[in-house]
Amino acid sequence: MSANDTYQDPLNSRYSSKEMKYLFSPRNRFSTWRQLWVWLAESEKELGLDITDEAIQQMHAHQLIKDEEFAVAAEEEKKRRHDVMAHVHTFGLAAPAAAGIIHWGATSCYCTDNADLIFLRDGLDILLPKLATVIEKLSTFAKEYKSLPCLAYTHLQPAQLTTVGKRSCLWIQDLLKDLKNIERAREDLRFRGVKGTTGTQASFLQIFDGDHSKVEQLDELVTKKAGFESAYIISSQTYTRKIDADVCNALSSFGATCEHIGQAIRLLASFKELEEPFESTQIGSSAMAYKRNPMRSERLCSLGRKLRNLNADASATYAAQWMERTLDDSAIRRMCLPQAFLCADASLILLDNIAAGLVVYPAVIKKRVQAELPFMATENIIMALVKKGVSRQDAHEEIRVLSHEAGAEVKQHGRDNDLIDRIRKNDFFRPIIDDLDELLKPETFIGRCPEQVEAFYEREVSKALDKYVKAGTLTTGKAAELHV
Repeated sequence: MSANDTYQDPLNSRYSSKEMKYLFSPRNRFSTWRQLWVWLAESEKELGLDITDEAIQQMHAHQLIKDEEFAVAAEEEKKRRHDVMAHVHTFGLAAPAAAGIIHWGATSCYCTDNADLIFLRDGLDILLPKLATVIEKLSTFAKEYKSLPCLAYTHLQPAQLTTVGKRSCLWIQDLLKDLKNIERAREDLRFRGVKGTTGTQASFLQIFDGDHSKVEQLDELVTKKAGFESAYIISSQTYTRKIDADVCNALSSFGATCEHIGQAIRLLASFKELEEPFESTQIGSSAMAYKRNPMRSERLCSLGRKLRNLNADASATYAAQWMERTLDDSAIRRMCLPQAFLCADASLILLDNIAAGLVVYPAVIKKRVQAELPFMATENIIMALVKKGVSRQDAHEEIRVLSHEAGAEVKQHGRDNDLIDRIRKNDFFRPIIDDLDELLKPETFIGRCPEQVEAFYEREVSKALDKYVKAGTLTTGKAAELHV
């Protein structure tokens, strides 16, 4: 049967990166199990157990599972109904000198759970530099447009002005929170280690004839070989599924940010103020050739929506675990954990691509500002009249009447906003007529937006990204490539 005859998860076939797909691949999963068995055997040998050099050498030589071994393991699992024992058997066939000591003293969760913790760690290590890169690219955009006035919206109605750069800082601020959340989830990760069937280490205590210090050393040795600084002192048969919930909560929160940003870009694209990258050969619509649909941002919203709901699976699975463990966590974790990472990865690829190629249309923005600015300038005009000795109440009433008349022209007749022309023709406003042009300059309505953008980058963004800059893991030179 061809792969085209079976369902393909679009996260795998369309959206995610090669490195993330490989991380959660069957080859990497089962090869990691074998690596864990190697580390266990090495450590047991170092502590005096009777394990030969030949056994260790054969295990090392066959640590990466081969294509033909998958069929052997699958056939064995069909008979045993136990995936771990099927792979113990398959590994033993490849490394016969080690067949009797593979998995010595361990329970299934030694390999499955420790492997999952490795995948969580490595997955977060893939995501964090990508997120830092997106933040840096959006920051470059924010600084470039820190002084460009544009309409701000409350209730999706024109309010006062902001700047294009200041608005993008709102997105960056939320992404910084995501960066911190994911970093915290990464820092909190520890290894399950060598704990035995219900976490008591009884089997290993028996192997080492009651020597507690050797059991502790075994746990520390394997933990160190796996690249973790420490292991959980307390575990049941599994590591607590609270860890999955915490990791997925951080990723799901990031998913909500993705949908939020994607929606903002889609709205601005509908106003023709801002546009995501659009390739020269790209088709916006099969029927309407003129269209430039924001498909990247729409996909970002779609993936973000999926991601922000995946934490429910992890939280529910944690809540449903009975006593030392129940196996109702297995099937759902096989789906929700890889999906959360693949979805987050795909969202970051999109965000990177969008952030690197955002297109701004200053002329359209200016036109939209000018259409609303007369109404927004009324407070400035009132204050200017008061400075000239005019009663504030009288000024407010005159402005109110003219504003309603101008509003009727716009809403009832579809004409341009003529409030300023009405003000110029009204003798009441003669004291400030010469000041009107200055009072109507858009840049006088943006407050400290440029200064806020610069301060935000220097005080918060650059500090958050400093370790990624020093590590050389930011990839700001080019946009991430979309596969579809």
